[in-house]
Amino acid sequence: MNRLLSLAVLGALALFVVSAAHAVVLEGVGHANIHNGNLEAARAEARKAAIRDLSLQYEARVSTHDTMKNGVITESRMDLASSARARNVRVIDEYQSGNLLRVIVRGDISESRSQCGSGDSGRLKKRVAVTGFPVLYPDQARVGRIDDAGEILPQQLQQRLVAQGGLQVFGATTSRMFTDLLNAPTVQQGDNRLTNVLELAREMGVQFVVTGVIRDLGVADPSAWGTSVLDKMQRGIGAVDQRRRFAADLVIFDGFSGAPVYRQRFEAAADWDAGPGSSAGFGSAGFQKTAYGQAVEDVIADMAMAVTDALACQPFMTRIARVDDFSVTLESGATAGLRPGDELKIYRSKRYLESPDDSPELQDSDLSVTLEKVQPHFSRGTMPQLGGIVNIQRDDIAIIW
Repeated sequence: MNRLLSLAVLGALALFVVSAAHAVVLEGVGHANIHNGNLEAARAEARKAAIRDLSLQYEARVSTHDTMKNGVITESRMDLASSARARNVRVIDEYQSGNLLRVIVRGDISESRSQCGSGDSGRLKKRVAVTGFPVLYPDQARVGRIDDAGEILPQQLQQRLVAQGGLQVFGATTSRMFTDLLNAPTVQQGDNRLTNVLELAREMGVQFVVTGVIRDLGVADPSAWGTSVLDKMQRGIGAVDQRRRFAADLVIFDGFSGAPVYRQRFEAAADWDAGPGSSAGFGSAGFQKTAYGQAVEDVIADMAMAVTDALACQPFMTRIARVDDFSVTLESGATAGLRPGDELKIYRSKRYLESPDDSPELQDSDLSVTLEKVQPHFSRGTMPQLGGIVNIQRDDIAIIW
């Protein structure tokens, strides 16, 4: 009786072993065949191969898969993978021999922080809008006069995201995404999307909308904040509970569909030890000096890191602005990290007549656009077929995974 046994043996090999703590400069070589005289396509393919060579030189993992039948190996497969990240990659040499093109690149290679960041989309900056975080219970903000928390918190979150440098961040901190704060973000349209998210994303030209609700700013013991002499004495000797709570829901919405892609509640508690009149706002110097303010600052830092990590696993998507014969113009350019030679898959944005208001369904067109000209805020490339024949048009989507 035949038995099919599949064995997976995982090993680790180090090719050109280097320290993973710092980036190193390496050179990689890639080859590609020139088909029908299309030198640009061959150059892009050779460049990708050279970057793969860079990554494998830095760190490679070998995975072998053997299939056995009656004790005899009938099939053996070996896969190579790398978690390295390449930055500042530039072509330093190009040589053509007949229909074979060789490209040599040089780049800074380091270990990727995220398992999702090593793909082609990892080097691109996704566009993100940060909106206001309305306060669920405004009366809680009276102590310390921090009623501006709904605007200051997203402003501080935006500043941290900008400092991290991996995203294009735009502020819309006066905009509110939810009408029902108590149930947000679960109360949506019937198709599980937020219409105002889609409108904001389209207006600002962003791929994601970061928003939330401040759920709790309350003090543990409201009676501890009286103005009598006894109240002040009790606070002075620590005889009352001066702790204050902080809780906020952070939600990330996809700007093309309106669907939530990430949600998490962040919480903290610390002493509200602000002196009389020393705090005059959520972001004031007096607020930041309190133990509570420092705890909230740590929470905002955690929020920024959560946004970065969550979006690292998302593909880079941009709208098609114009289609003219073989030419395709995209709504993203050099500021997003796009470069000549980049190849993006084209997806049709399809809607159905019976539900025209529903989110569009993306369908793979089996076509790609190869960029030739890249400007700061838009880019232009070509696809192998006429746009009119394959029905590629404005508002369709181009994606790098």
